Amino acid sequence: MSSQVLSVVLDAPLDTAFDYLWVARSETELAPQPGQLVLAPFGRRQTIGLVIAVKDSSEVEPGKLRELLQVRGQMPPLSDDWIALCRFAAEYYQRPLGEVALPSLPKGLRTESTVALDRALKKVAQAQPQPTTTPETSVQRPQLNPEQQTAVDAILNTEGYQAHLLFGVTGSGKTEVYLHATERVLQRERDADRRAQVLIMVPEINLTPQLEASVRARFPALQVVSLHSQLAEGERLRHWLAAHIGSADIVLGTRLAVLSSMPHLKMIIIDEEHDPSYKQQEGLRYSARDLAVWRAHQQQIPVVLGSATPSAESWLHVSTGRYQRLTLTQRAAKNAQLPKVRVIDTEINKAVDGFSPLLLAALKLRLERGEQSLLFLNRRGYAPVMHCDACGWISNCRRCTAFMVLHKPERRLRCHHCSLELRIPSACPTCGNVDLQPLGRGTQRVEEYLQQAFPQARVMRIDADSTRRKGSAQAAFDAVHRGDVDILLGTQMVAKGHDFQRLTLVGVINPDTALFSQDYLAGERLFAQLMQVAGRAGRAAQADVNHDGASQSEVLIQTRYPQHPLYQALLAHDYKGFADTMLAERRSANLPPYSFQALLRAEAKNLQLALDFLAQARTLMPHPGVSINDPVPMTITRVAGIERAQLLLESTSRAQLQAFLRPWMRALRSLKTRVNWMLEVDPIDI
Repeated sequence: MSSQVLSVVLDAPLDTAFDYLWVARSETELAPQPGQLVLAPFGRRQTIGLVIAVKDSSEVEPGKLRELLQVRGQMPPLSDDWIALCRFAAEYYQRPLGEVALPSLPKGLRTESTVALDRALKKVAQAQPQPTTTPETSVQRPQLNPEQQTAVDAILNTEGYQAHLLFGVTGSGKTEVYLHATERVLQRERDADRRAQVLIMVPEINLTPQLEASVRARFPALQVVSLHSQLAEGERLRHWLAAHIGSADIVLGTRLAVLSSMPHLKMIIIDEEHDPSYKQQEGLRYSARDLAVWRAHQQQIPVVLGSATPSAESWLHVSTGRYQRLTLTQRAAKNAQLPKVRVIDTEINKAVDGFSPLLLAALKLRLERGEQSLLFLNRRGYAPVMHCDACGWISNCRRCTAFMVLHKPERRLRCHHCSLELRIPSACPTCGNVDLQPLGRGTQRVEEYLQQAFPQARVMRIDADSTRRKGSAQAAFDAVHRGDVDILLGTQMVAKGHDFQRLTLVGVINPDTALFSQDYLAGERLFAQLMQVAGRAGRAAQADVNHDGASQSEVLIQTRYPQHPLYQALLAHDYKGFADTMLAERRSANLPPYSFQALLRAEAKNLQLALDFLAQARTLMPHPGVSINDPVPMTITRVAGIERAQLLLESTSRAQLQAFLRPWMRALRSLKTRVNWMLEVDPIDI
């Protein structure tokens, strides 16, 4: 019987590969290849590993190696390109290769049993569509305007790798550009008798069904699959396998889709590329947008990054020539115009119960016209905090350095950091006062007021609390699209990607808190949120212009600081002016994207333990070209009873920072400590 020595990586916090012996069980059994999954003994348990190399057996002593238990030969091996993508992510984000590659696979591939895999492979084979050589002639394709056509042509004229920033105002038809470019890429490859796949990424799950419906309607003869975390495990496994085998022509997904196996990938599209949801905030803290750009470069294919409010990094790449800018200045629907933006000075137009008279009058007018309104408040719950007027007690979380948020319908106080829930106290725990009051406003409180102020209106609230059940978010958005809702109230869930045809008014409540945040990214995020939510108004041509051709759609922003430059840029729909000013400020302060950062976080039962560990880490080794700041407690220091601190590293050179991080991480792993710690490269939450 033949045998081989295989180098295998496992999902373990050990930055090494393990050697195993494979012995053929029959004369006809094929030898394993790199990219295949295997069942391996590890300690006292069995675990799934990934073969990354076949070793020369003369280099090792086979008698000292443990034997592999099983080779998963049912499916094709993962490609060298896919392993290279995982290796790059592991090296850049300073994690072991096994901790990147294996968790990116569906759970059905990582179990000891092959039942789920065998069943899924059978269903995928049965679902494969018949190959087609021509687009569906019966499908209606909206005619592109000249700007859209220019963008599609530029994408298709790309030879090899090119990053395109599709910078288009909200409602400018970026989705049509995506669909036309996808159709032409797939057709071009078929004409050359080559297989082709396209990856289309969206930032959030609730945006997937809308885009998926558009893609399926445009490509009824193609196999379209989605990949996101809310899929049932069996469904996710089938979709992943369809992409891996190559039968899926188009893959739609959130950030996890960037690590899917697509052997015939010919183009990547990243919608709303600026969105922070593309950054994973647990486990491997990767940027799916950045990995997608790297993957496109690796595959020598075009990548399209679309946004009405591009990230600072992408805008800088345009100015330096790394990205090609494709601009859409007009709304796609004929005669549809950008809404008028107005700021309401609440120092003059005093708000009562959160609403100024001007905003209330605008809501009343839309109700009389039978048009829809959207109110944006990025704070869920009923009120951010409860307090006692008599003694000053406030509803602090006993496990976190944060307030417990009042959720009135559920009669609960809930911490949004550790999920602790308590009943609303009947009296003040400190002085016994029974007249406890809510402070501030969340979406539940605004909903309650709207139902009292406009009892005839159909009000719908969409936030993380109202859409907890599977499918509830899509059902809510469907109701809005059908016209069953007069006033839509929501958080950032309603701010982007949705094409509300009947909506002519957007009201923004209490956006000012982000203006004075210590987070240097807060202004960029606020501007993007407000531009995106403003873009929900006036997307259709009907009933949107008055007799002199001016838009009747408007955006009303309530603020105490109407002269703030951010609001002034919004009034003019001037992203370019805002972005250029923002980049100038970042350059002068030596902040990203003009510098590069890594953040070491430490957690312990005692804050001093965490700070002492970070102080030790700071002095472990010399760091030329890298500035290491003093360790400090995190903004929310305690979460679920665990104290947290952080250490920020900065450098003007990405290469110098990476060169320092590799040996530093090895030194950190060698320390004996009771502290839990993790490193995040390119942090977005400092």
